Amino acid sequence: MANAKLGRPSKEKNALVRGLVSDLLWNGKIETTLAKAKSARSKAEKIITLAINSYEDIVKVTKEIKDDKGVKVKTTVSNDGPKKLQARRKIMSYLYDRQEQRKPKETKEAFVARTKDIKHPLLEKIFNLYAPKYAQRAKEVGQGGGYTRIIKMGQRRGDAADMAIVELI
Repeated sequence: MANAKLGRPSKEKNALVRGLVSDLLWNGKIETTLAKAKSARSKAEKIITLAINSYEDIVKVTKEIKDDKGVKVKTTVSNDGPKKLQARRKIMSYLYDRQEQRKPKETKEAFVARTKDIKHPLLEKIFNLYAPKYAQRAKEVGQGGGYTRIIKMGQRRGDAADMAIVELI
């Protein structure tokens, strides 16, 4: 069922699953049909596993940067190592990019200041929030996988399709 055709040509099916996985990782929970939920869960678990296996690969680099007065200042910059860079690029090629939204009653200046250095918020969320959380859980429990849960909700009114909620645990 995880590789179901979903009643669509392969290009449309792949785009549908990419959208579902992107929404699941961005929001943490989505509601869809059971067949689509199983396909999205499979891909989401693989993406999270890829992030967990590579999120700690960071290289510290010292660079000389000119400040406002033209004086050279040495600063330490954290860059992605080769393993994390490869994983980041692979995840970027699969997921749709989701942009950060302004919070209610947040000023434009505060929003710009909060999102100034973030180019790909979904990737930052995966590598900075989900990967450490699930890696810690894997160390404590001693198992990998099982990052998502599917809850069956019954049949949809109208066409009687089996509905489900997919959520990150």
